[in-house]
Amino acid sequence: MRTRVLTVVLAFAVLAVAGFAVPLLGVTATQRTEQLVAARTADLDRFAGLADQAAESGDTGALTAETTRYTELYGEAVVVVDARRAPVVQSGGMRAADPEVARLVDAALRNQPVSPGGTLRPWSRGEKLLARPVGTGTRVSGAVVLRASVRDAADDIALRWALVLAGAGLFAVACVLLARAATRWVVRPLHHLDRAVGALAAGLPAEHARAGGPPELRQLATGFNRMADAVSTALEQQRRLVADTSHQLRNPLAALRLRIDSLQPRLPAAATRTYTGVTAELERMEHLLDDLLTLANAEHRAGELAVTDERAARCDATAVAAAQAQLWRPVAEQAGVHLECAPGPAVLMTCTEGELAQVADILFDNAIKYAGEGTHVETRCYAEGPDAVFEVRDDGPGLPAAELPRAGTRFWRSERHRDVRGSGLGLAIAEQLVAGRGGHIELTSAEPHGLLVRVVLPRAEHGTPAPKGGTR
Repeated sequence: MRTRVLTVVLAFAVLAVAGFAVPLLGVTATQRTEQLVAARTADLDRFAGLADQAAESGDTGALTAETTRYTELYGEAVVVVDARRAPVVQSGGMRAADPEVARLVDAALRNQPVSPGGTLRPWSRGEKLLARPVGTGTRVSGAVVLRASVRDAADDIALRWALVLAGAGLFAVACVLLARAATRWVVRPLHHLDRAVGALAAGLPAEHARAGGPPELRQLATGFNRMADAVSTALEQQRRLVADTSHQLRNPLAALRLRIDSLQPRLPAAATRTYTGVTAELERMEHLLDDLLTLANAEHRAGELAVTDERAARCDATAVAAAQAQLWRPVAEQAGVHLECAPGPAVLMTCTEGELAQVADILFDNAIKYAGEGTHVETRCYAEGPDAVFEVRDDGPGLPAAELPRAGTRFWRSERHRDVRGSGLGLAIAEQLVAGRGGHIELTSAEPHGLLVRVVLPRAEHGTPAPKGGTR
């Protein structure tokens, strides 16, 4: 936003500077050109008067002396001719026979004063020719032609233009500084407000936005702070409720399990089925409680990463996959599932070893439980463009195409798996962990049958993997 505002303000500043600088440059050049023409016209009038006196008296001494001193002083040539176009005075190397001079002489003898056209510029060079008839009224007794140098006038124009441009530059710099200060004054409270909104959206403790800038922004910041306090209080109460509830539920569940276990030796054989059902429900409640707490922690961690944009963590996905597959292999063998980890080169992912291991545990647990006895589960890691992929594939029954989009929904379970132990929160937890690091999870059908789960995360730069970390 600051860039856009600054661009608009600077555009107006440039237009304003150009609006007064360009006409001022033109006026300056025009005035200096008129000054040159006026000065040389006055010289022509003086020479014409001397030439008229010489024509009446027949003595050209004063005219010759004046034109010679003028040429020596200013370096400008002067030519004076009589009514028959015969040269009377020629100084500075200019001759009456020169074509351009002859053309001006003809115009002057027709009683037409000739002045150079056009406005001088700093880069103008060369000379200008001016002509004036000698005599008064309709009696023309000759003509005077003067060759004026424009170098000094052009240098004066260059100096004046430099002063104008310098002033315009200073004004533009002042506009830039003023625009930067104004935009900073307006935008800085928005940056504070944006950080506070990000922290609040991530579920972090509320950060009060600074009340600065225009009155409207100060009012907005004050209103946001009141809202942030209310939302933070509600979130904190929710967290305390979850923590207190989990703590209060664990103790009764533990006591209930002890009492039920103590009853087992005293139960008749007819009550065995009921006892087994009760213990299974207790285990389900314990697992559900653990998964809810894990999901809450994963969501909180994802919110923190979204605000802090932490991407420094990295781990070797190939090594983590091999280690977790080794841990799950006895469980897979007990379930009649063959678990295999395909070897490969190191693949660096932008996550901690603990986070990737937790995701791998969820995917291995699901594959072993739902693929079925006699199936084959394979995991591998590889790079795919700017991403790193951790893949788990099984050749079990998989999921129908209609159920694949719902697989990550909380508490959702396929109708075929209702009798399998689980809470339906595993993939939701894994998606939160992966999303916090800027990745995603893809579920597709494997060929010819089965399920393919891909964990896609940005690749990390090559270097030393970060220490183990994350929630396990």
